Amino acid sequence: MVAEAVQQALMRHGVLLDAEALVSASAIAGSIAAALPFLQQAQRLAIGSFKGDSTALASEFFRTMADKIARGDSAAADSASENPVPAVGPGQPAFQHIAEQASELQSMVIEDWAGEVAGSTYLEENFRIPRSTLHRWQRRGEVVALRKGGRKHVFPLAQFVDGRPAQGISEVLSAIANPRLAWFWLTRPAPELDGRIPIEMLREDRIEDVVRVARTFS
Repeated sequence: MVAEAVQQALMRHGVLLDAEALVSASAIAGSIAAALPFLQQAQRLAIGSFKGDSTALASEFFRTMADKIARGDSAAADSASENPVPAVGPGQPAFQHIAEQASELQSMVIEDWAGEVAGSTYLEENFRIPRSTLHRWQRRGEVVALRKGGRKHVFPLAQFVDGRPAQGISEVLSAIANPRLAWFWLTRPAPELDGRIPIEMLREDRIEDVVRVARTFS
């Protein structure tokens, strides 16, 4: 998904990349998209209102990035040999990284990182999902429900397909019990899925790969 979006954007500007460069560009684009929600509101507004030469700014960023990587190669290798990474189970490093980022979500406005959400009244009126059905899904762990305030829950709208949660949601929630963490992972490009966004894959009925990766986190 990310690679396709990057390729289409480049083609609109008459730019073609070889396969290796496209993979690198897609990975960086996914990382940037995942990092944006954690910027302060003022920083996001500043980026959104920027009217300067973004190409020149990006070129400067990549030159700086390449220089830092080149300078840090030998130091990183020495550090790795002196301080080896402890053995961990499959998927644990990625999960730990996601969990560290998700811990910041508690202090953020839900809409700033979760996308469009709504309560049971809205879903009943606009999606024709009865409250009783919604609450049954919630009790069974078949829908992502995010606590907002004291006892109120809101539901990310992107998880619904034809008036019900996308297939695979319940399996993801079974593997990642924290609903905030689960939804955070579902809506970010996943390196384990070649940079694709898990919830988009579920909405396209590409369930098996998403569930397989989610289960490595449990």
